[in-house]
Amino acid sequence: MINLESSDVEASAIGLDPNYAKAFVNRAETYQKKNEYDRAARDYDEAIRLEPTLKTAWNGRCWTRAILGELQAALEDCNKALQSEPTDAATYDSGGLTYMKKMGQFDSAIDDYNSALRFEPKLASALYGRGLAKLKKGDKVGSDADISAAKTIEAKIGDDFKRFGVQ
Repeated sequence: MINLESSDVEASAIGLDPNYAKAFVNRAETYQKKNEYDRAARDYDEAIRLEPTLKTAWNGRCWTRAILGELQAALEDCNKALQSEPTDAATYDSGGLTYMKKMGQFDSAIDDYNSALRFEPKLASALYGRGLAKLKKGDKVGSDADISAAKTIEAKIGDDFKRFGVQ
C-alpha cells in the first residue's frame, strides 16, 4: 500500500502542470496545517503569480501573513480577496485575526468577525476571535457567550488561537 501525504500529491500535481495555481494553493494549505507558514506563503505567492484573480490564494496568503506578523500586507491581501468575493466569511475571518494579532484594533476585528458570522453564523474561529476582541474591550458577558458558542462547535478552538499567538 502506498502512503502519500497531501503535500506529496500536490508536488506531483505541480510536477505535471507547474502552471496550475490551485495545486499551489492546496499545497500551501497543507503547509499551514503543518505550521510551515513560510512555505505556505511562498506557494500562495506562486499561485497569485500564476492566477492573480484566485480568491482562495489571496485569502490564504492574508491568513498566513497574519500568522507571520506581516499585518499590513495581510490586510491588503484580504481586501484583494474581498474585491472578487465580498461575501466570503473566511476572508472576513482572516481580516479579524489580522486586526487582533498585535494590531490591537479590536473594533475593526469585531467588525470583520461580525461580517464573517453574517455569512457563516457557525464559524467557530470567528466566534472565538470576536469573543477575544470583546474581552479585550471589557465586554466579559459578550466574550463568554461567543467563546462558549465557539467551543461548542469546535472544542479545541482556543488551542488554535494560542498557536497563532492570539490569546
